[in-house]
Amino acid sequence: MTGKLNGSCFYNLSYFYLDCAVNTWRSSCGTMPERLTEMLMDTWTPLIILWITVLPSICMAPMNQSQVLPSGSSTGLKRLTEEQRVLNRSKRGWVWNQMFVLEEFSGPEPILVGRLHTDLDPGSSKIKYILSGDGAGTIFVINDKTGDIHAMKRLDREEKAEYTLTAQAVDRDTNKPLEPPSEFIIKVQDINDNPPEFVDGPYHATVPEMSIVGTFVTKVTATDADDPVYGNSAKLVYSILEGQPYFSIEPHTAIIKTALPNMDREAKEEYFVVIQAKDMGGHMGGLSGTTTVTITLTDVNDNPPKFAQSLYHFSVMEDVALGEPIGRVKANDLDIGENAKSSYDIIEGDGMDIFEITTDAQTQDGIIRVRKPLDFETKKSYTLKVEAANIHIDPRFISGGPFKDTATVKIVVEDADEPPVFSSPTYLLEVHENAAINAVIGQVTAHDPDASSSPIRFSIDRHTDLERQFNINAEDGRITLATPLDRETNTWHNITIVATETRNHSQVSRVPVAIKVLDVNDNAPEFASEHEAFLCENGKPGQVIQIVSAVDKDDPKNGHYFLYSLLPEMVNNPNFTIKKNEGCRAPDRFPLSSALSQMSSIKSSFDRTGQPDE
Repeated sequence: MTGKLNGSCFYNLSYFYLDCAVNTWRSSCGTMPERLTEMLMDTWTPLIILWITVLPSICMAPMNQSQVLPSGSSTGLKRLTEEQRVLNRSKRGWVWNQMFVLEEFSGPEPILVGRLHTDLDPGSSKIKYILSGDGAGTIFVINDKTGDIHAMKRLDREEKAEYTLTAQAVDRDTNKPLEPPSEFIIKVQDINDNPPEFVDGPYHATVPEMSIVGTFVTKVTATDADDPVYGNSAKLVYSILEGQPYFSIEPHTAIIKTALPNMDREAKEEYFVVIQAKDMGGHMGGLSGTTTVTITLTDVNDNPPKFAQSLYHFSVMEDVALGEPIGRVKANDLDIGENAKSSYDIIEGDGMDIFEITTDAQTQDGIIRVRKPLDFETKKSYTLKVEAANIHIDPRFISGGPFKDTATVKIVVEDADEPPVFSSPTYLLEVHENAAINAVIGQVTAHDPDASSSPIRFSIDRHTDLERQFNINAEDGRITLATPLDRETNTWHNITIVATETRNHSQVSRVPVAIKVLDVNDNAPEFASEHEAFLCENGKPGQVIQIVSAVDKDDPKNGHYFLYSLLPEMVNNPNFTIKKNEGCRAPDRFPLSSALSQMSSIKSSFDRTGQPDE
């Protein structure tokens, strides 16, 4: 490679050799397919560049410039003329201020990059070539006599792609410049020494199950540190090494899509896909890199709930508390999350008003509970039909429905040892206050509701009958009087009767009994107060001297009616008379604590002379 140092004019012959090689291949191949041509270029281009690099430098110059040839060489002129003709013929668009060196080349000798030459050099040793700039003296060394530039170190294009240097020809004796400095570039020619890399891998992606073919999954990206402009060293093609036939990848965009329809998550949820990126356009000899993509199928609601069994049996004690669960049913759904949620309902049966079913949010079980009291003696079994239905329905799969299922539930009510049941929730009894001791006041009855029908024993809760005024027959529940009664002392007695099963003393029931004491006329009238009357001597006959009244502790139904009279020893006394006040009658009924009186007036029978009134 020879460059002419004249007004900063340099040129490079690498393209000439490449052009010749390509033209030669094309002419020899004739109608060779374009892809095969590219493959040959990719294979031979690095070898040709290497060949050019190690060739001896060739001195060339434009036709309108003089060029010093080796002395006594007629073949040199012929060769120069031919090369000039080739350069003039070329239409490759020459870059005159660039040189090239192949990267990663290492050999026993330094690599010749090119030669600098000036028209002022007559072939003597009076001209000295000087090189300065990037890497001058360390990476690149120039022979100051011949102008040959050598690369002294192994170069890596990925570290530094080009070097800018300045060349100058000076007089060796005086060091005076013979031409102005000329700047040129040495470009490091790329070779395919870097494999593609997936810097973001490994990848994870998701796609809904049952997706159609061609559904987008994800996109991967590989990078190649080689030169993307020169050749195909960085031209990547993607392919799948593992993961077929489920997924496909577009070779140039690296977009991964589904390749099979109706992939079912319930059959297989996760796929491990290996993606390869190969440079050199995927041709033979290219470098490659791989990454993994873990693809997970996400769930859609494509499965209905299904009961684990078609018939469930449960038993429950008749005395179970309301709201207590008596059993669970389960409708399994192969889907997950929201798609697996179901609601339960009782849709048929003879116990729709007796039982209810709710959904356990954690386990998705159907919980059957009691809504109303059970009675073994009334109904011993129930049959229900329950339904489980998906809450969230996917319209895309509605044709595959129905998304629900049913099951039968049989519930057996078991007999519980229940306490005795009285014939009435309360009892009201009446007894006259003069009733005889051991007289029967009334009777309570109770029975065992269980099928075993245990005998019942009765007793009085003595905390409610501290004076032990009553007794009860333990066998038949007859209540009798134990001590005399007095209505005027206590009109009501409230006691509690206890019924106990003889076979199980823990089964006990209680009932309140109210006893009313009825009145009898067992109390004489009494004057309301003591009276002392005074009469003036001039009192008139018929004058009221005193009004007296009486009370009675008894409580006759029609009220009190008293008869007043003077004492026997006063009956024949003509001076005084007693007379009942008409219209002063006590009401028929009145409270126990009160007593009304009938009043009578005592009148005088004396006249002014002191004689009794006739």
